[in-house]
Amino acid sequence: MQNFEPPSDHESHGRDHLDPRDFRRLASFIEDYSGIMMPATKLTMVEGRLRRRVRATGLGNLKQYCDYLFNRNGMADEVIHLIDAVTTNKTEFFREPDHFQFLAEQAVPRLMATAKGGVRPPLKVWSAACSIGAEPYTLAMVLADLAQRIPALRSGIVATDISTDVLKTAINGIYTNDMIAPVPDAFRRRYVARSKDRAREEVRIVPELRAMVRFGRVNLMESPYPVDHEMDVIFCRNMLIYFDKETQMMVLTRLTEHLRRGGYLFLGHSETLSGFQLPLEPTGPTVFRKIQA
Repeated sequence: MQNFEPPSDHESHGRDHLDPRDFRRLASFIEDYSGIMMPATKLTMVEGRLRRRVRATGLGNLKQYCDYLFNRNGMADEVIHLIDAVTTNKTEFFREPDHFQFLAEQAVPRLMATAKGGVRPPLKVWSAACSIGAEPYTLAMVLADLAQRIPALRSGIVATDISTDVLKTAINGIYTNDMIAPVPDAFRRRYVARSKDRAREEVRIVPELRAMVRFGRVNLMESPYPVDHEMDVIFCRNMLIYFDKETQMMVLTRLTEHLRRGGYLFLGHSETLSGFQLPLEPTGPTVFRKIQA
């Protein structure tokens, strides 16, 4: 059995940890670029995420990585990888299910009732923090199911995220069996295809459902958003909690500008519009309707 000497304190700190100055610089950059707050309580998380990125770049340690970013003009090439590494992407199918029930039973019928002359353009839906795709594919399932009962219903979904890594997963539409456990059985039979190799324990969203969703990268801190205006429905759930109040107001204002009159904004159940002056009225469980142009 081989014996290994533990690294000295100097080596351990140089290789494994961020010094306070480097963490402050990273936290400031990440917040300015993405709006995501990086308090000192996230230090350990950031270190763990960036150690993997350090190995991928071939650099020796976190100190060298920060030197590359801030002193050797590496940020331009590395920024997307940095943001991919530190963003949190918790998601699941049919998360906060009462939102999808409200969408099917109230929002879509009301939107369809605004059709002039019995003809309505396709519903435009935006999943503004789509992560690995569970939310937009849930939306696609709900809307595809509704279309079987409402023949005039047509819809298209735009799904965006700041992380290119999660978008790759979303575009592929491949998930573990455990991941799709919340999907109702009827939807699973209709919209989820099992792998021919059952040992893989994977499934894939069926092609016709994947075709309903158009994925792209959008940083909600950047303006203008490269997304259509006059959206009928916008889901931006469990994202605002990572922003400070000023950034929340900025993002909410821009999202509202992309929403048509009578359109619906869905936020996460832990999020609120309290204290914000916006042309939105509450109409469901953290669901808001635009009330003026």
